[in-house]
Amino acid sequence: MSDGERIDEIYAGSFQRLVVQVYAVTGDLAEAQEAVQEAFVRALAAPKRFGRLMNPEAWLRRVAINVSRSRYRRRRTLEVLLHRIGPPPVVPDPNPQHVALMDALRRLPVGQRHAIALHYLVDLPVEEVALTLGVSAGTVKSRLSRGRAALAALLIDLHLDRSQHV
Repeated sequence: MSDGERIDEIYAGSFQRLVVQVYAVTGDLAEAQEAVQEAFVRALAAPKRFGRLMNPEAWLRRVAINVSRSRYRRRRTLEVLLHRIGPPPVVPDPNPQHVALMDALRRLPVGQRHAIALHYLVDLPVEEVALTLGVSAGTVKSRLSRGRAALAALLIDLHLDRSQHV
């Protein structure tokens, strides 16, 4: 049996049990699931070493509990720091135009959305957008052109939909 197959077998046989055990420790089901998943990710990162363990479930449990403890400590540190600086500033409700723009942006293809966000919202030049996205400047220009056209159509559609519901 390969190391990957062994990890798959251990995952199938112990994931739920480990989640329940870590849940008992943390009191937070989502945290327990994430910590156990992180433990399996670490096992997958070093399958040879994991394959040599005498009791892999015990190792996974220990890693998951340590992960949850570390995350708890980081959250507590953040809470203390946030408490020291005081309450967050009051953010006004977004205006309807902003909400419509964000809704329309989410509907664009990923490449167009990234290019538009970086160029128009972050204010990066085309060359820097290209470098950030790992594409050519020509690709960025194409995505910007297509994205603007798609965004305009989406905003018109969203405006028409909203005006019909009023």
